[in-house]
Amino acid sequence: MSRLLVVQNDPNAGAGRLGDWLAEDGLDLDLITAYDGAEPPARLGHRALLVLGGGYLPDEDERAPWLAPTRALVAQALETGAPVLGICLGGQMLAHVAGGTVRARHGAPETGSTPLALRPEADDDPLFTGLPCRVTAMEQHRDAITTLPPGAVWLVTGEHCPYQAFRVGERAWGVQFHPEAGPDTVRRWDPGMLTAQGLDPQEVWRRATADEPMAAAVWRKVAGRFARVVRAAVPSP
Repeated sequence: MSRLLVVQNDPNAGAGRLGDWLAEDGLDLDLITAYDGAEPPARLGHRALLVLGGGYLPDEDERAPWLAPTRALVAQALETGAPVLGICLGGQMLAHVAGGTVRARHGAPETGSTPLALRPEADDDPLFTGLPCRVTAMEQHRDAITTLPPGAVWLVTGEHCPYQAFRVGERAWGVQFHPEAGPDTVRRWDPGMLTAQGLDPQEVWRRATADEPMAAAVWRKVAGRFARVVRAAVPSP
């Protein structure tokens, strides 16, 4: 079986539709609800690793003690060549482990459906090649990657947060955005949080709904490509 270890860092940041897509494409997902006290394993006995988002910095071990063993899994995956996908916090963690930098509350917050642009380097990437030059994805973050790891391939950029997607080595990807989230996610957000950022909750919902058909098609394709990479990977020792 092509088993994928999924580390969930927040009760409100699950795998969502991305988990459904990966399962449809033949992956067997093993979920660790780390926020709820489930301990990440000491060794990655899975073919690949998916680290989800959450409201922490990658090294906030006092607030979230499971982050340290999760970082160790990311490091192990990089060492063995096991495929990795990190989303939001997970992408920041990949950058941190591989030698990049992440800063708290850096720049303008990004919330809701956000326009992104593929860089020329995406043309040769297994996940992002051939995608539209302009895409959208859901975002909800203030912390940000400020320096990519040495040798990382910068794939996707944005107006307010440049490092939206990158690859480390051949099979480890980090994204700042949330391909697992659609317009239904907006309905669960606190309207007060949105208005505090100067946003109209109804406009955030309208924009996410308008962008959804193209966004869902793009991220469904990326999910299928990641699943293909995982199925082709040699299992971790």
